[in-house]
Amino acid sequence: MAKRDYYEVLGVERGASEADLKKAYRRLAMKFHPDRNPGDKEAEDKFKEANEAYEVLSDDSKRAAYDQYGHAGVDPSMGGGAGGAGFGGANFSDIFGDVFSDFFGGGRGGSRGGVQRGADLRYTLELDLEEAVRGTTVSIRVPTLVNCKPCDGTGAKKGSAPVTCPTCGGVGQVRMQQGFFSVQQTCPRCHGQGRIISDPCESCHGEGRVEEFKNLSVKVPAGVDTGDRIRLASEGEAGMHGGPAGDLYVVISVREHSIFQRDGKHLFCEVPISFTDAALGGELEVPTLDGRVKLKIPEGTQTGKQFRLRGKGVAPVRGGGPGDLMCRVAVETPVNLDRRQRELLEEFRASLEGNSSHSPKASGWFEGVKRFFGDL
Repeated sequence: MAKRDYYEVLGVERGASEADLKKAYRRLAMKFHPDRNPGDKEAEDKFKEANEAYEVLSDDSKRAAYDQYGHAGVDPSMGGGAGGAGFGGANFSDIFGDVFSDFFGGGRGGSRGGVQRGADLRYTLELDLEEAVRGTTVSIRVPTLVNCKPCDGTGAKKGSAPVTCPTCGGVGQVRMQQGFFSVQQTCPRCHGQGRIISDPCESCHGEGRVEEFKNLSVKVPAGVDTGDRIRLASEGEAGMHGGPAGDLYVVISVREHSIFQRDGKHLFCEVPISFTDAALGGELEVPTLDGRVKLKIPEGTQTGKQFRLRGKGVAPVRGGGPGDLMCRVAVETPVNLDRRQRELLEEFRASLEGNSSHSPKASGWFEGVKRFFGDL
């Protein structure tokens, strides 16, 4: 049976790059792998065909011979001199290990000697609104893992040292043969560390790290908001066996304020006023983060009216001008009236009867209600 064109097998153009070849091969191999298609002879044949095509086209010399002479240039039975393709190829294990490292949990380039970067840590820092707006310096206490001092992070008892794992030769990975292919797996003896500690340190029990609390000073810039992060380089967990430490990320959480609500660089607050001030107008003192300011209330002000105090918001941490303070008016109805106050309000109500010009919104609303019921 005639062999198909290798480029056709992988579904790529003749000028395909190495990355395109690997991507196409990965897709086909994942689809037709025998472990995913047990007992399926057709899938197994397609898997072998894809492997044969990839082995030839991923090798520069074999690919050049194939491009010039076709299958005759790479098949010994046809007189080709570039070496045989298929499962007997000299570099099949390397190809398979590279492409399938994520599929089988193995991988190339393991952590030699067990050196690993320490984990990053997260710390949530709660601030008052004033602290977040103005900036501050805060001391925090963070639980973390630090290098064990008695063994200097080696995990071995003082006077001794770890030895290279004889099973994996210090690589942390071993190659396992499974049927017609081989994969890399974590070394079962050293568990991927690449070394063995025969006499562990009594303080850290061979871990090389111990739990400890760090006291750190965090400088919080002005204008931060909930969700902002401050990175403290190398203040995370200590690395394994001499590896670099991770980072500490301080995540800001701004507490709810009794007066202001924040939206980005703008602040919002509700200002209660009496109905007499709303009707007659007046001047009020309203709070800002910088102190009190005067706010003029025009006569006839209604509930929901919003006044803007420019520049009284927050200067963003990433730069730009400060936002504004938005004051929303809420007209407050008087309560607990004495007899004389009730009499005055009764007189006031009587003086308004029959004159809708004093309540334009109410009169317009009632007219709309009449039309609504009239249409029904």
